[in-house]
Amino acid sequence: MEKKYPMFTEEHELLRQAVSEFVEKEVTPYVEEWEEKEEYDAAAFRKMGELGFLGLRVPEEYGGGGTDYWSVVVLFEEMIKGGSSGFLTAIGVHTEVAIPAIMHYGTEEQKQKYLVSAVKGESLGALAVTEPEAGSDVASMLTSAVEDGDSYIINGNKIFISNGARADWVIVAAKTDKEGGYNGITEFIVDTDTPGFEVSRKLEKVGLHSCDTAELFFTDMRVPKENMLGGYNKGFFQIMENFQPERLLVAIGSYGGAEIALQAAIGYAKERVQFGKPISRHQHNAFKIAELATKIEASKELTFRAADMYNRGVECMKEVMMAKYYASDIANEVTYEAMQLMGGYGYMMEYPIQRAWRDMRVMTIVAGTNEIMKLIISRNLGL
Repeated sequence: MEKKYPMFTEEHELLRQAVSEFVEKEVTPYVEEWEEKEEYDAAAFRKMGELGFLGLRVPEEYGGGGTDYWSVVVLFEEMIKGGSSGFLTAIGVHTEVAIPAIMHYGTEEQKQKYLVSAVKGESLGALAVTEPEAGSDVASMLTSAVEDGDSYIINGNKIFISNGARADWVIVAAKTDKEGGYNGITEFIVDTDTPGFEVSRKLEKVGLHSCDTAELFFTDMRVPKENMLGGYNKGFFQIMENFQPERLLVAIGSYGGAEIALQAAIGYAKERVQFGKPISRHQHNAFKIAELATKIEASKELTFRAADMYNRGVECMKEVMMAKYYASDIANEVTYEAMQLMGGYGYMMEYPIQRAWRDMRVMTIVAGTNEIMKLIISRNLGL
């Protein structure tokens, strides 16, 4: 019998089984505990490094698996089944945001220092771009980096930084030319024990409780020149290029989270009896479930198309943005409707559907808001 998704090879399925076993043993039993204390167990992160899950696309010479992007799809499809979008987010930021930046733009010395330890699970990375006054408008950032001898002095602050409170190193974007706009931004790798680096507060969020999100301050923070990542004043373009795997991650987490939510709602609807029959047998509910299942499948196929293009090295910015925007919109619709289908029980904290509803809400905001996605898509269409 022909496989439904031919791009997943036997090696991918072996990886899927290994990740599934890890999630069942090391994630699912602890989700409620992590949510309550708002912090996942670092041992789970280290275990992922030991199992080779943190560097699937990283070249083998740096300890990675040297595999393709479909391996990443497998990883996150299985991780979302564990019930913790927060833990998935923390791992995703590390593997598909921080690590790719070092992999693509780092010097050999930087790769040996940061990439190798990141793949092993010995260090955790993060990316710091967003500021209180600079979100979608990256060029308006105020954090500055001023050359001083063999170093740069960085001053400013960042907000909404995933992994920010626990990271060992953070890629910080700063203005190296205040008048340069998009052409005046440079990235730096900053060790979090650097004098002048401060985690000012750990932010309280509606969802994704297992993943820390922080506000950071930099006060006369001296960073060696050798910690500059990529080209001088090339930071904006590096950030934009590196958005592709992050947005694909959001799309995968969105359709995966939506699938889990709908399955929970279907299970409830088959058991809940009202007016003499299971509510799944009421035509309105059956039709609604059919509509949601179709939308999830459409978002999944759109994501797969973008992932295929990205995997083959084909220009796919528009397709990735379409996948991110559509999948996250659908995930919000599905979790809302799943909660509605479950009635009062869906609103109770004892049912996981409320967490899925809270966790999926941010997917339309992170990695570029869906409004920004539509704006850039429209420009790509010549509008």
